[in-house]
Amino acid sequence: MSTMTNAADLLAPDTTMGAVTLRVGNLDRMVAYYRDAVALDVISQQGDIAVLGRGCVPAMVLQHAPELKSPGSREAGLFHTAILFDTEEALAASVYSVAQRFPNCFTGSSDHLVSKAFYFTDPENNGVELYWDRDRSTWSWTHGQLEMSTLYLDPNAFLQEHLTQAVVDEPRIGAASIGHVHLSVGDVPQARDFYVDKLGFEVTTTYGPSALFVSAGGYHHHMAMNVWNSAGAGRRQPTLGLGQVEIVLPDADGVAATEERLRHHGLQTANDGATVTVSDPWNNTILLRAGV
Repeated sequence: MSTMTNAADLLAPDTTMGAVTLRVGNLDRMVAYYRDAVALDVISQQGDIAVLGRGCVPAMVLQHAPELKSPGSREAGLFHTAILFDTEEALAASVYSVAQRFPNCFTGSSDHLVSKAFYFTDPENNGVELYWDRDRSTWSWTHGQLEMSTLYLDPNAFLQEHLTQAVVDEPRIGAASIGHVHLSVGDVPQARDFYVDKLGFEVTTTYGPSALFVSAGGYHHHMAMNVWNSAGAGRRQPTLGLGQVEIVLPDADGVAATEERLRHHGLQTANDGATVTVSDPWNNTILLRAGV
């Protein structure tokens, strides 16, 4: 999956993604989108911060920051946040809910061989992917790279097959969590240097020189980076949009080892005793913590 072979240089195979923090201009409208359309639960809301997810598993943290401006279309930052559903029925429920409540935010759908995905933009133009994974036994690896594609997926046919009246009436079924996070970056080799050679993900596939997909433990991707809109972009200034990306390691020893590796490579980290934060080359904040 990559040229790296030393397990000490890799994130643990059972690493997962945690919550994504968005800085938002209109907190009420953004809460309504992720609660009423995407059908996440409001886990907590105090002051300027709302936490949404399923059950007690946070997926989105919305932080009110009305003083900030929207990012430019060519800047680095978030390409999309991808929310993973455990069944096709649960995915259909959320897709239908978004289509009914925010009908103009749908941007496309694709069968990626490893997954089925539907794409939207939220009210502040942050990309959102809602998806379901095929069983890993059906995934195909060739010469160390995972076979993925972008095949047409008919959204109406998908809904006809998987949507039931029960989930139309109550779309909050099954589990939902952050499956992966896709970033816009300025340079793919630089992204590989940070996310693979230093942070410890493995490469799963590439789209020529324009996109890189990386994961821990052979997942199709926990993170991706592309230059489709942002080639040559420099470090971000504070804007609306992406606040931070959370990566969950299985234990505190893994967090400590990752911090040591990052510092060995000359990167500055901050450690508050529970979490470690580091900035990528475009000033995207990556937070590492141990699973509960």
